[in-house]
Amino acid sequence: MTSIAFDVPLHQSHMMSDAEVKEYKDRIRALLQEKNAAIVAHYYTDDAIQELAEETGGFVSDSLEMARFGARCDAETLVVAGVKFMGETAKILSPEKRVLMPTLEATCSLDLGCPIDEFSAFCDEHPDHTVIVYANTSAAVKARSDWVVTSSIALEVVEHLMDEDKPMIWAPDRYLGSYINNETGADMVLWDGSCIVHEEFKAKGLQDLMHVYPEAAVLVHPESPPSVIELADVVGSTTQIIKASQQMPNEQFIVATDKGIFHKMRVLAPDKVFIEAPTAGSGATCRSCAHCPWMGMNALENLESSLQDGTNEVLVDEEIREKAMTPLQRMVEFQTSGDFRVRT
Repeated sequence: MTSIAFDVPLHQSHMMSDAEVKEYKDRIRALLQEKNAAIVAHYYTDDAIQELAEETGGFVSDSLEMARFGARCDAETLVVAGVKFMGETAKILSPEKRVLMPTLEATCSLDLGCPIDEFSAFCDEHPDHTVIVYANTSAAVKARSDWVVTSSIALEVVEHLMDEDKPMIWAPDRYLGSYINNETGADMVLWDGSCIVHEEFKAKGLQDLMHVYPEAAVLVHPESPPSVIELADVVGSTTQIIKASQQMPNEQFIVATDKGIFHKMRVLAPDKVFIEAPTAGSGATCRSCAHCPWMGMNALENLESSLQDGTNEVLVDEEIREKAMTPLQRMVEFQTSGDFRVRT
């Protein structure tokens, strides 16, 4: 398996005044009603988009719950604010609905790092393996899999599949796959991918910050490097991290994931203090640069234009959609507690 190169967007978001934000929100509200549409947004998107989604009867969550909401939502049109694989998942699960995105250029390093031709060849090299892929993959990769999982159910799905006593392939995030192997005792064959945001968290910087905030609990997303995970009090999905911040007695939390999550955390636990885990290396211009550049491409401006003009519609080849439907249905139907696990 060779290293896969891709370009990362240098996106500069336009800073709006409160009055401009209100004007955009008002126009989008009217369009949502006119088009019988709902916004389904990820925790990593802009604060204003998250607010608007919830104010208009839409939804904000992680990729698993976004998929579940999209499938049960009565709206004729879903506007998925996130990255492309989320829009594809919505279309696969709800083919009768029109699925729009603010931009189709918002993708994911995990998706880009797992092209279907190379992944299919990788699977062929490991016959008789159960193929488990992370939700952060293309529709074509999902169609090549047996199971699709998100970080909120990955551990429990692998524990469930271990009872079948079959070897397993995991793709694409090697850090999450390694974490699952360590936690479950599984010996999955791992694809060599990573998230460009979570890969940048630094154990040394995190240790230094823990000395500054000795009473803070450390919450880490499992796409982070093992040396960072090792320092965590809780390792979990975005939803599990949010739950931990609400339910744990600590007043301070160091958080190692995309800083877009801080909006929801502060709304749900306004009396608590949330501190960004460090990513900065030598010569860095910010202490924590933890924000997905593709998530940052979602904005009120392009959300409005997509809804107004019907542009950026997500389309999935029907043969691929049918093949991807089975592993995705397994994902949305898998029953899990959703609880976070405190490390000891």
